[in-house]
Amino acid sequence: MKHVKIFHKIIALNIANILLILVTGFLAYHSLEQVLTKLRFMEIADSLNATFLEMRLAEKNYFLYAEKSALSDIEAKTEATIKTIESSRADIARAIGEGKTTRLESNLKNYGRSLEGARTGEGGAQSKVRAAGRKIMEFMNYITSSERAEVNRIIADSKRGLIFSLALILFTAVGVTLLLSARVLGSLKRVEKAAHLISEGEFEKIEPEKSRDECGMAVSALLSMAAELRNREEEMIEAKKLSSIGILIAGVSHEIGNPLNNISMLAQNFVELYDRMNRDEHVEYVKKIEEETERIQRIVKDLLDFARPQKPDFKQSDINSVIDKSMRLVQNMISICNIEARVELATELPKVYIDENQVQGVLINLLTNAIHACSPGDRLRIGTRLNPDGARVEVEVEDTGKGISPEILPHIFDPFFTTKGPGGTGLGLFVSYGIIKNHKGNIRVKSEAGAGTCFTIELPVCDL
Repeated sequence: MKHVKIFHKIIALNIANILLILVTGFLAYHSLEQVLTKLRFMEIADSLNATFLEMRLAEKNYFLYAEKSALSDIEAKTEATIKTIESSRADIARAIGEGKTTRLESNLKNYGRSLEGARTGEGGAQSKVRAAGRKIMEFMNYITSSERAEVNRIIADSKRGLIFSLALILFTAVGVTLLLSARVLGSLKRVEKAAHLISEGEFEKIEPEKSRDECGMAVSALLSMAAELRNREEEMIEAKKLSSIGILIAGVSHEIGNPLNNISMLAQNFVELYDRMNRDEHVEYVKKIEEETERIQRIVKDLLDFARPQKPDFKQSDINSVIDKSMRLVQNMISICNIEARVELATELPKVYIDENQVQGVLINLLTNAIHACSPGDRLRIGTRLNPDGARVEVEVEDTGKGISPEILPHIFDPFFTTKGPGGTGLGLFVSYGIIKNHKGNIRVKSEAGAGTCFTIELPVCDL
């Protein structure tokens, strides 16, 4: 199904509003024209009524007082009135209609004919004139009152129509604004939620977006990015692990070199002194060689366990044991850099449900970062404790190195953000953050430039 984009919705709704405004304006203009037409007729009607009153007054003078000039005056006014109606016929017909206009003209002509009968002395002329005059006045009063009522009706209808149209326009504008705002804000909230879930590494909780408008496309693009990050998460973990292995190799090679040198010297001495040593001394030499060999095997095993690609293997684990293995891998780096290291592990900690290999990778990353931030004579501390609520085990990696400046601190968990220049990938802390979040844990940092940094990892204890 093809969805309409927000841009097209806005255009369509604006066109609808414009059309509604145009229709309202047209109706208002039409009503105003009607009112003006009828007002122009009312002006004509007022003039006609005044003339008709004068005619009726002259009529009275003629019949009561036998004023001969009054009849001529009435005839003159009648002809003038007919001419006035004829000259204004278009305006009058537009106001009261063609039928009423014709009827008004007919009444005036009848009145004029009755006046001719009065002049010739026709029998019953007086009553005919009076009846025709009365008919004209009654018809004019009827037209005038009905037109006034019509004007009032038009004005009232126009007022109601304008109020209704303005209310409809306002309702439409407000409704459209609210709907679009809800749509845009809803999409922005989904974008915010998706971005938050991505930052926490909880890709599986991101819901797919069904809308195909601009906001929906933005959310879909973000979801596509999340899907790609989810697909690449293991690759990034392994890539960071290989980067950490490169850092460890220098220290581990020296760590392996020491027992190898010891084995070589013991073997040479054993050959040279073999004939002069008794059996117990032979056994002692061989045990020393065995101890050095086991030491090499232990280092190689720890390194292989850390480097070997594995699927997530969550199980109940002793976090102190994972820390011991991690410290053995970085011990020689600590010695070479002349850093004082302290391990403060709480006893009788509850088990945590973790993938040991992934958590060890996080610890190796934090420890190597701390070592790189330190100068000779600085201190490094790693410790564990049970959170006061008893639901989480906390691991702290603290150093007294150069620290992190306040403007950089909010971005250290962002992907591809690094302060190590070309030598850094910017993925270490981002991947570590995602791993801890996948373990339903939390990782936070406190730092002060020139005073050191402290990372705290929280891991939930196993449910018994």
